[in-house]
Amino acid sequence: MLTAIVGTNWGDEGKGRMVDLLSEKYDIVVRYQGGNNAGHTVVNDKGKFILNLLPSGILRDDTVNVLGTGIVIDLEHLTHEVERLRAGGIKISPENLKISDRATICMPYHKLLDGLEEDRLGDKKFGSTRRGISPVYSDKYMKKTLRMGDLRNLSKLRQRIADIIEWKNLTVERGYGHEPVQTDDIMNWLETYGLPFAEHVCDTTLYLTEQVKNGKSVMFEAQLGALRDIDYGIYPYTSASTTLAAYAPIGAGVPQLKLDESIGIMKAYSSCVGEGPFTCEMFGEEAEALREAGGEYGAATGRPRRVGGFDVVASRYGAMMQGCTCIALTKLDVMSYMDKIPVCVAYELDGKRIDYFPGNIDELERAKPIYEYVEGFGCDISGCRRPEDLPKAAYDYVKYIEKEMGCPIKYVSVSAERDGYIEMF
Repeated sequence: MLTAIVGTNWGDEGKGRMVDLLSEKYDIVVRYQGGNNAGHTVVNDKGKFILNLLPSGILRDDTVNVLGTGIVIDLEHLTHEVERLRAGGIKISPENLKISDRATICMPYHKLLDGLEEDRLGDKKFGSTRRGISPVYSDKYMKKTLRMGDLRNLSKLRQRIADIIEWKNLTVERGYGHEPVQTDDIMNWLETYGLPFAEHVCDTTLYLTEQVKNGKSVMFEAQLGALRDIDYGIYPYTSASTTLAAYAPIGAGVPQLKLDESIGIMKAYSSCVGEGPFTCEMFGEEAEALREAGGEYGAATGRPRRVGGFDVVASRYGAMMQGCTCIALTKLDVMSYMDKIPVCVAYELDGKRIDYFPGNIDELERAKPIYEYVEGFGCDISGCRRPEDLPKAAYDYVKYIEKEMGCPIKYVSVSAERDGYIEMF
């Protein structure tokens, strides 16, 4: 079985929680795109963990985890992430963490440039996490990056690195007026944070191909959501990578494989961190109450997330882009405090009601939400474990979303714990 776990919205849908839950059924979990610019928060019997780079399967003792070809790796961040997990009792070794030799290294100067550009933009900023993601993906396509496999021959790379830094300083020093990057500093950084991971680096294409041939099951774990995809998201307020399920085998390093299943993750309401159009956004006391109830603060940045009611228009588009075969609905329990549950059922664009998600950013920025309210369930549902345990209003809300999505809802999360979910069928 080859399954992708993907976000259908702006990211932060609860993918890490679902990967942690479902990974028990899989032999291998693969991260296939993005970097450490977003996070998955997982709560299980081992504790609470925030993962930015490592696949959520790392929390299971018998699961092999792979950082695939399509991701970008900040070695310093990965070092500290591994240290935190080990301090929490999680075992990490070359046997359960394998890193593609083709994966790209996110260097200190990528983070530097990311921050310098956001500062230059001021009020026009994109809302970057300042973790170097766009600069490193840009350099990747200019063929001016290092890959994890280069760590095996680091002593032979000094001249190549010096040439790249000379080119980078044209922008760092002469463009932004910042002090230049030094080759010695970068070499020291690579030796300090890169060499310890050299033993994890391997040809994961060969590894995954052989494992699938031998009948092993693989879960592909995405970062962010469909609306942050570089091609099909709310460009230019997107990530720099392809967040869609269709890219999973490619980003993992096995483009010859085809998915059997695409599980789309969406919240029972909407949240968004960062800049860009967010049509269903709520403000004031209504927004603050929802933000607090859902603990809506970025796992990677700590930034307060923007929130709104469930967005039918955006979610239906996201589910289509992800080719969802089923849906996992998270954080239904958060809605327990509401007498009436807000749902953004359509948009108003230039005085007309529309039910499609605009691909043009100008139209999307002009769109206004059309809200309706459905009956709330007003009670604690965190102990529910079967569909029939849900109060009628909560069950009806799930079925309402299912109908609007045109895709079956298979899982419903009712608490943060690993067993806090309902399998609907």
